[in-house]
Amino acid sequence: MHIKKADGTNRPIYNPHHLLRRIQKKINERIFSDTKIIKWPGFLYGSIPNQTGSSGQDVSKDYVACAAVHCGAKSLLKIDVESFFDNIQRDIVLNIFSKFLKYPEDVADVLTNICCYKGRLVQGALTSSYIASLCLWDVEGNVVRRLNLKGLRYTRLVDDITVSSVGLATDFSYAKKLVEDMLSDRDLPIKASKTKVYRMSSEPLTVHSLRVNFSSPRLPADEVGRIRAAVKHVERLASEPNYITTHSYRKVYNRCVGRVNKLSRVGHNQHKILLARLNKIKPLPSFSDIRRAKAMLARLKSDFGSKGHTHWYRSRYYRLDQRLRILSRRYERTSDQIREEIRGIKPFKKHSSETH
Repeated sequence: MHIKKADGTNRPIYNPHHLLRRIQKKINERIFSDTKIIKWPGFLYGSIPNQTGSSGQDVSKDYVACAAVHCGAKSLLKIDVESFFDNIQRDIVLNIFSKFLKYPEDVADVLTNICCYKGRLVQGALTSSYIASLCLWDVEGNVVRRLNLKGLRYTRLVDDITVSSVGLATDFSYAKKLVEDMLSDRDLPIKASKTKVYRMSSEPLTVHSLRVNFSSPRLPADEVGRIRAAVKHVERLASEPNYITTHSYRKVYNRCVGRVNKLSRVGHNQHKILLARLNKIKPLPSFSDIRRAKAMLARLKSDFGSKGHTHWYRSRYYRLDQRLRILSRRYERTSDQIREEIRGIKPFKKHSSETH
């Protein structure tokens, strides 16, 4: 399938077979997200685990933390890699497993085959974001060190590279050549239309859609306004007769909650106010939710013995759990009855299935 990108072009997304996804998930759990195996460098952000800081605190690796690195900057160089996943070829992936992780040749070859499709990385595979972050493992650190010596700050969030300076008139030609050479060595082309230098003027500097001309990242004022408008829109929908019980309302409501929670991540004072307004108009269940919940329960009971250890069983179990939370807002007794039944059919690990 395809999803539309911000620039209007389509991005292909692949959906691996469920058995392949299970294996990829295990690779993530036992290799890529295990901080005892990989300690991710400070300049990488995105779909990687949070790290533990020197004082034992949890260090976030999301887009907000990435933008925070560039706070106080007066000029930026932004570089975007063209079709990043599609251009990460099999040999790069094999290099990660054999040279970086030091697996034997046959093991590295099998792992590479599991993570690639038609000789390249694809979006949709559970391992792809980790591999994309590692694709420059042996060269990127040296580039960052050289840039730091010039007083420049470097971050990469998957395929978005940002170099910043506290100087307004910084010449980024040196930094641009260093990064271009690094990417060229991996046959990763730069998207020229998105590779630009920005300087603080009438327009505030932004990194990953967050303003960085303050001591901490902030959402642009117009984005905060759009979030307020989204809350107002949900309030209007909630006032329509019975619409608050529909599946459509739940989708709009959940999307709005996600946007409001962005305010919390950047410490905006409107977060609690807007969230309180949404808490007053939470989705409510209908009689059809009771029917669906009972049908879901029946299927789980039927599958528990043979499939209780699977990812798909676990996913269906927690979908029912989520539906029961909504059900309890109006039909508390029915919700409690079903919840009592699902306690006996909780997902379990395969190796412990004999005890169930």
